[in-house]
Amino acid sequence: MKEIAVEKQYVTGLAKIIRYSPWLVHFNTGACNGCDIEVLAAITPLYDPERFGVKLAPSIRHGDILVVTGAVTKKAGERLKRLYEQMPNPKFVIAVGACAIDGGVFNKAYSVLSGADKVVPVDIYIPGCPPRPEAILDGIVKLLSKLK
Repeated sequence: MKEIAVEKQYVTGLAKIIRYSPWLVHFNTGACNGCDIEVLAAITPLYDPERFGVKLAPSIRHGDILVVTGAVTKKAGERLKRLYEQMPNPKFVIAVGACAIDGGVFNKAYSVLSGADKVVPVDIYIPGCPPRPEAILDGIVKLLSKLK
């Protein structure tokens, strides 16, 4: 009996950890790469996002959070929508940087659709050009607190 109770507690605790340990997928829709550098910096050991349970997913089909950077162009918008549809539920989107939020300096260009929210539903917006890694992690933590 005692072994079963301990095993049940372990499984329940593991389920809680897995439920709130999201995997990130990063997608650049076309930009200057400033935000990409900051996203990559935010997932390094210096900022240690794994303390929040956050890891980089090896595939879109394993991802829980889609991190979008760059101005969404017409061509990239199609890919962004397809990537979003390939993600398992529940899925969340974070728009990082001015370009992903509203097109940034490229928002008047003929091929730019404005922000990522024109293509997929965005849960968290992280402003900046580019935003600091601390701001990116803060946005991820705010999303995690919304999940609980």
